[in-house]
Amino acid sequence: MSKLDLNALDQIQSGMTRREALKFMGLSPIAASVLASGTAATAAVASDAKGKIVIVGGGAGGIMAMARLRKALSSPDITIIAPNEIHLYQPGQVFMAAGEYTFDDIKGSNKDLIPDDVKWIKDEVATFDPDNNRVVTRGGESVEYDYLVVATGIQYHYEQIEGLSADMIGKNGISSVYLNDLEKGTADGGTITWQWFNDVREAARTGKPRVICTQPSTPIKCGGAPQKILYLSDDFLKQENLTADFTFATPGEKLFGVPEVNETLEKVVQPRYGNITNKFGHNLVAIDAEKKIATFEHKYEVQGEYDEDLEEYDMIEKIDRVDVEYDFIHIVPPMSAPDAVVNSPLGWQKGSAQGWLEVDRETLQHRRYPNVFGIGDVCGIPLGKTGGSARHHGPILVSNLISVMEGTELKEKFDGYTVCPLKTQYGKIILAEFNYDGAAPSFPLAVQEERWIWWAFDLYMLKPMYWYLMMRGIM
Repeated sequence: MSKLDLNALDQIQSGMTRREALKFMGLSPIAASVLASGTAATAAVASDAKGKIVIVGGGAGGIMAMARLRKALSSPDITIIAPNEIHLYQPGQVFMAAGEYTFDDIKGSNKDLIPDDVKWIKDEVATFDPDNNRVVTRGGESVEYDYLVVATGIQYHYEQIEGLSADMIGKNGISSVYLNDLEKGTADGGTITWQWFNDVREAARTGKPRVICTQPSTPIKCGGAPQKILYLSDDFLKQENLTADFTFATPGEKLFGVPEVNETLEKVVQPRYGNITNKFGHNLVAIDAEKKIATFEHKYEVQGEYDEDLEEYDMIEKIDRVDVEYDFIHIVPPMSAPDAVVNSPLGWQKGSAQGWLEVDRETLQHRRYPNVFGIGDVCGIPLGKTGGSARHHGPILVSNLISVMEGTELKEKFDGYTVCPLKTQYGKIILAEFNYDGAAPSFPLAVQEERWIWWAFDLYMLKPMYWYLMMRGIM
């Protein structure tokens, strides 16, 4: 942590107001706007509502929910079930991959975040039994609740790619920044990918290596991360006037869902590098690590017979398997909710969100169990698998949960806010903020523009804000 970070945090902890502390950090216009959007619940008078609340998960979502509920209730009765004593600042893994952070820079302790008046069961939930208002831990303990907050996060499925397993990451030119074990508190993916950056650079000194960066067909934590690795690794080479043949393979048909951001990526970012080939409609399904061949399913449509009634041609979907040779590959694995959610009554039972937590996209309340709420990546809603989204979930979840406890109408609504600090080169970020309706910038700056100020904010300021404000229910 920089001297600036430490000085600012000393001021926060010594009783400085939030506004003064953020001004001291030198980013008051930015941080004050962020802070103002998330502190309404903390300013409210504490509710006298009663009930046993169980929170499942000790990551960002679970800790934020716990901290806010403690402030919002005059006599909170909170139990948190989470096996991890080490708490990881997961957004920092991309900065680890780029050589800007080390593991020690993203590692913290849940002991510093979970106060003594919260009961902490250091285990994992194996079974959700919402019909009987209880959960059962991996160790066999049955825990009853009046109200449940599900904050289990997301799990990775490297094994769903034929020929791949998690223990292969870091070998034979294969990398994945996502690789971590939250229960053990490890983040090997960041360290491995930084080594991968250097290995690609070494190969580029004597040739032109073939590099593939992939994105899966499932929802993922931080949808922009695959391209962050693509652009940062390419820029890492450019710093020494080196180059490689980069391929970005995605099942989608565009680079980014927000039109303004997509246009910048297509017309500014990728042309600046000049060595990136996009393979749209390509989903990685198999890998031969020894031969260094990646196999993709390529979905596309071809024109069929003419329908005279509709006066148009039928479109027929085709699926081909395409083998692509590579020297280096960065893999983003398929992802899902944890098995305990997928196999429970709490998950969506059908549809495109099947297995993800079935909550209302606005209230974050479970659609069939009104005393259950969700926060963070596990939620089966159209947007929201980022830490920035979880921060916006927090005050909405707390307000609506307390409304249920008080027997009043739910008033707060999540608008789908998601933020992706899309790193397009060293020192430049597009702060892609959007919601269910489209682009939704928090600041009076164009959402599609690359700016150094977002790099500075993300690298130097966001991490201390995470530990000392977000994780303590202050913002």
